Amino acid sequence: MSNETNSKSSGSSSSVTEIRFTQESTQAMAAEKIKAIPPTLTEFRCPLCNSVHASYADLKAHYAAEHPDYFAPEIITLHVNGKDCELLVEPHWTLQRALQFRLGLTGAKHMCGKGACGSCTVIIDGRAVLSCITLAVECEGQSILSVEGISADPKWKPLIDAYCRWDAMQCGYCTTGFLVTAKALLDKNPNPTEEEIREALSGNICICGTYPRHSTAIMEAALIMSKGV
Repeated sequence: MSNETNSKSSGSSSSVTEIRFTQESTQAMAAEKIKAIPPTLTEFRCPLCNSVHASYADLKAHYAAEHPDYFAPEIITLHVNGKDCELLVEPHWTLQRALQFRLGLTGAKHMCGKGACGSCTVIIDGRAVLSCITLAVECEGQSILSVEGISADPKWKPLIDAYCRWDAMQCGYCTTGFLVTAKALLDKNPNPTEEEIREALSGNICICGTYPRHSTAIMEAALIMSKGV
């Protein structure tokens, strides 16, 4: 399978465009997405009225004058996927929302919003964390890894390959949360049993019911990685 775009013409004048991806191409895409995140803020936009200001001081003055009943957004620096990034967030914003709407990292999915499904899972300082119930302002000084960072790291290609080979997804919406949780497990336990995998993934819910495939994929990936393949 190659990363290419093909046009197939039928007997009529219409054509169908087919796009194929490889693990290598998606790995490169994830790396490029991380690289494209600006390290410092370049725009100070009011989330209430959408006005743009030249500096953070101007934005705070705007809040004092136009929105005195609201707290002004805060500037925080998050260490995400190996990169320090300045973000302008409101105090109540979750980490999931900050990643999606400030950094363009959509891998941590918004689903239940209550910490019940695992679709928003990221790794913070080596621990699988639900980003939908974690405040962004509480994450300064911690190391955050999202599925984009995992995808960009060639070390984890066997895990992603195994997920694809065993078709451990259907709609795919929850898959990134499973992958992140699996990575956190393998970091701590490189050779987990099926029971240990099921326990680690117990906080991840799949409405499509792909649960048996996850254990198979993770055990296969663990075996391949242990051999250094």
